Amino acid sequence: QVQLVESGGGFVQAGGSLRLSCAVSKRTDSTYVMGWFRQTPGKERRFVAAISRSGGDTGYTDSVKGRFTISRDNAKSTVFLQMNSLKPEDTAVYYCAGSSWLGGSYYTRTIEYEFWGQGTQVTVSS
Repeated sequence: QVQLVESGGGFVQAGGSLRLSCAVSKRTDSTYVMGWFRQTPGKERRFVAAISRSGGDTGYTDSVKGRFTISRDNAKSTVFLQMNSLKPEDTAVYYCAGSSWLGGSYYTRTIEYEFWGQGTQVTVSS
């Protein structure tokens, strides 16, 4: 079993920063492609960022490019999402996700991820 636990969400004013963390607990030494998604009430869960197993490849949705940075520390089995210049439209529940698929460097669709955290709320005030 793989468990993902997010932390670091909270309330921040527009222009501020937050750093989300996702701790990965697993039985084996396997590493996973990791991603961050976000969801607002009544909307589908949407891709934010993803990172390859080695950390060498990353991808972002257009609206966060240049503001958000995904990274990972495989020795500590932790993935991070540094969020800068936050905007009110970034308000959402943020979910960490893990994938054992071997088809690519990273993935952007929810269906490509098997493991999900419980989510952490990020609220950005104007």
